[in-house]
Amino acid sequence: MMKKVCIVGISGKLGQYMLKHCLDRDYQVVGVCRPSSVPKLDAFKDRITIFPGATDDRDVIKKAVNGCDGVLVVLVPWGMSHYSAGTAQAVLDFAEPSARLVFSCGWHITRDGKDVYSWGFKAFVATFGAIGRLLRVGDINDQVDACRRIFASDTRWTVVRGSDLEEGESQGLPVWSLHAGDPVLKSNLTRRIDFALFMVDAL
Repeated sequence: MMKKVCIVGISGKLGQYMLKHCLDRDYQVVGVCRPSSVPKLDAFKDRITIFPGATDDRDVIKKAVNGCDGVLVVLVPWGMSHYSAGTAQAVLDFAEPSARLVFSCGWHITRDGKDVYSWGFKAFVATFGAIGRLLRVGDINDQVDACRRIFASDTRWTVVRGSDLEEGESQGLPVWSLHAGDPVLKSNLTRRIDFALFMVDAL
């Protein structure tokens, strides 16, 4: 039974939506975010426990996931220090053996090679990836590495690949498919509040 949930990346837009959905379900919530981002959560400070620190800090993650039935993780490919991979590995190493682990990442991640991408999307990924590495602001291959580690683990994981996100009132749980390119995913736009709902529902 899901009682206690850790949100890694709780202070971001997606993290705060997941926080609200978890509180709506009466889950006990703990979260990890950078110390400078803690004030963003002031409205919830009496209802949650925050572990300030980088999301790839193994000591912080170990403390945060202790005793949690579920862990929600926002994999962010910022910087050139394998931030996403480090975050994923820490969660895989320290989460409770029975915990449900739900990770978010981009559409470019594929597990079995059966995803179908447009030439435009492939060009965007290649261009964005090259620019990010050139400017040393991010490396989308970091998410690829992170997900390889998740796929190879024997934990109770789910990887949720995100579409383009927009703000707005909830439209309910979004449709989904095992593979990109499925006709049911014709629209590449999802309300951020509903993507968060899908993540929490996946627990």
